[in-house]
Amino acid sequence: MKKYMFMAAAAIVALASCNNESPKMDEKPAAAEAGQEGGVKIAYVEVDSLMTQYEFCKEFTLILEKKSTNARNTLNSKGQALQSAMANFQQKLQNNGFTSREQAEGQQAAIQRQQQSLQELQARLENELAQETQKYNAGLRDSLSHFLEAYNKDKKYDLILTKQGDNILYAAKRFDITADVINGLNKRYKSTLKTAEVKKDEKKK
Repeated sequence: MKKYMFMAAAAIVALASCNNESPKMDEKPAAAEAGQEGGVKIAYVEVDSLMTQYEFCKEFTLILEKKSTNARNTLNSKGQALQSAMANFQQKLQNNGFTSREQAEGQQAAIQRQQQSLQELQARLENELAQETQKYNAGLRDSLSHFLEAYNKDKKYDLILTKQGDNILYAAKRFDITADVINGLNKRYKSTLKTAEVKKDEKKK
């Protein structure tokens, strides 16, 4: 269970917790001066800002948090049931509470099956969370790639970099197109959560 919880927490941290700050469009198109100087036209996108302000990332964070919480509660409940069964078995064994050796062996076998079932459940939940994370990563790459392809038809950048942490030691702010990218992505994005809520309301009617 500890292994699962570590993985779940790591996945949530990797996707980042999202806030409600609205991105602002730059008054001057980012990196516009670079092309005028006759050199390579370069721009960059702040990954941290993308993760916290792109609606797709926000919604997927909520989805993973919910799945993580549900999985944690399920594993904790079944883990407590297993511990209780093991404690009960040990107590009966010490107090000669079994009428026969076969009865004791039968209960011990049942506990082993219960333990095996919990391990299989843990592995399944870990796999489901990993698949959701892969789905998120693939969706993010796909949406970003398609947006930048359309966005760059007018901007004509030769190179668009991702800036996260210290992977770029210094970059002038005029090369930052993060706000443009976030606003553009959010305009194109159709909320999966809101669509699901609408469908639920229609079924109730």
